[in-house]
Order: sequence, then C-alpha cells, then structure tokens
Amino acid sequence: MTGAVTVIDVGGTHLRWANWTPERGTWGRRSALSPNFRRYPTLSAPELQTRLIDSICDIVPHTDDTIVGLSFGAALNQLTGTVYASAPLWGPYDTPLNVLDILSRKRGDVAWHVVNDVTAALLHVASQELCKQDRKVMLVTISTGIAARTIDRRTSRIPLDASGLQGEIGHLPMSAVLFDRPIILKCDCGEPGHLSAYASGPGIRQMALALRERYPRDWENSLLGHGDGMPWEETFSSALVAGDSIATKLLDAVTAPVADVLRTALCLDPDLDRIVLTGGVAVGLGAHYRNAILSHLRCKGLYLTSKFTPQWIEDRIVVSDADCLVGAGIAALMERVP
Repeated sequence: MTGAVTVIDVGGTHLRWANWTPERGTWGRRSALSPNFRRYPTLSAPELQTRLIDSICDIVPHTDDTIVGLSFGAALNQLTGTVYASAPLWGPYDTPLNVLDILSRKRGDVAWHVVNDVTAALLHVASQELCKQDRKVMLVTISTGIAARTIDRRTSRIPLDASGLQGEIGHLPMSAVLFDRPIILKCDCGEPGHLSAYASGPGIRQMALALRERYPRDWENSLLGHGDGMPWEETFSSALVAGDSIATKLLDAVTAPVADVLRTALCLDPDLDRIVLTGGVAVGLGAHYRNAILSHLRCKGLYLTSKFTPQWIEDRIVVSDADCLVGAGIAALMERVP
C-alpha cells in the first residue's frame, strides 16, 4: 500500500484523527471533543450516536481508495463491528449499533476497518521494543473507562468470546473501601459497584467527592482541598508529588480493585509476560500509579509466588503510553492481508 491510512480514535472525552503509514508514522494530528452525554445532557443516546457518526464521516477525505482504521472506545463485537454499549459516551444505554454497517452505507467510498480502542492500543504496544521478547501481553487502559485486552504475540491472536468481546473488566462487580469503610458507587453504565465506578477517571472523582463529604476536615487539611482552580487531575497529581497523605490514601483506595483484577489475571495465566497499564489516569500518574498497584500486590499477592519470587510480578507490570491511532492503522493493514 502506498497511500496513507486515515486513522481515527473515538474516546469517551476526545475524538482524534491523523494520517498514518508504517514507514512515516502519524502526521496531521487533530482532535475535538466527543459528543458524549456529559457535554450534551439534553440529547438522547441515538441523537448522540448520529452526531458521532456524522463527525466521523466528516473527518474522512473524499479521495480515491480511502482506507480508514477506526479505534472505537466501546464494548464492540469484533466479529461484526457492532457496538453494544459505551458508558463514557452514552451512559446507561445498551441498544446495539452496527457502526461498521452504518459507516459503510453512509460512506460507501471508504474501506472501513473498525476495532475496539483497547485492541488498537494493544496492537501498538505489542509492536514495540518493550514487548519484543514477550509471549502474551495484556494491556489495561485506565481512563474515562476501563478495559483490558490480551494478545498472544506468537500467533498474533486476540481471543474473543461468543459476543466478540474480551476484557470488559470495567464492568466487573467489584468492592471498594474508603479509609477502611466500604463504599458503593454507581458506574456510568447505571449499575452500582463496577470497577469503573471507583477506578476510572470519573470514578476517581466520585471517590474524591465521597472523601470530601465523609471526611471534610481531612479534605480541608489536604492539598486536594486547595486546587486553586486547577483541573482535578492536576490537583490530584500535584498532591501525590508533594507526598500529601490524603491524596496517597485516595490513590490507595482507587488502585486496590485494579490490583485485585491483575492478581487474578497473573494467577490464571502465567504466560502473561507483560501487563501494560495505559490511559490518561495510569500514564498521568505514572510511577505513583504503578507503585500503588505493586504495593497492593506485595501486601496481598499471589499465593507462594509473592513469597518465593516477588520480582516475577514486579517485572511484568509497567506503565506506558499507547497510541490508538497507530494501532488502528496496524489493524487496518492486518485486515487487508490476504
């Protein structure tokens, strides 16, 4: 292929796009805010979906032999291109939408290749030097939503279940505690007690609000209560860098359920040579986030493995950026191989 692939990433917060080739990488990157239910609370989910489809089609140039690699932040049936749900985009709405079919009918001049955004991120990470010697790689994104995906690099296979899904861990039932007291919060999908309700970007904000309400004096004595107009993410990160004890306890609370999932994954599949934590939350907090995860796994680790070979766990867990745009391009080329 000599022409560039138009690569698009639909996230719960941002819509990003660029041109991409394997030789040159990406160029002409642009972004806009995604039409989600938080930005447009008066619009119905079908109206938001229509607006999103129109935005995607407007991005794609009208040229000959146009190829699009689309990374979509949703629970997506990889076998059919059907989106089941996207809590960050549409909240508690789960009527299936065949995105691939709709896009193909609306822009029949385009060769569309649609993958889940975590699949795209995983394809990018798995192609990097970091994973060159690894057998299986799991990528976990901690961002507006939470999900995971695993690839066997020996076969390039990403296993799927009967619904074309894998790794929708953000909606696993999960318990959480805040300052040693149980807490139940509602997920964007409408259900209480999901992993995303506590550990996603919006979930962490919910936990912070609960902390402020339950422990107002601690909040006021913390740097968290004195953000001086900074965005919440910056306030939280700055407080962690400064060693603020309340911010550290909050990080401990929101990473504990994530560590529970990783502990189970490593217990069930020792072939996992690498677990890559990515997404705005994990990458934004960097070493603080990884250290909090590892602290949980040291305290409550794998039976016997944590005692006799603790480094085996630590060597596998890293925080790294992942580019869904590059991964969408890789996926498009993989699908075009005869």
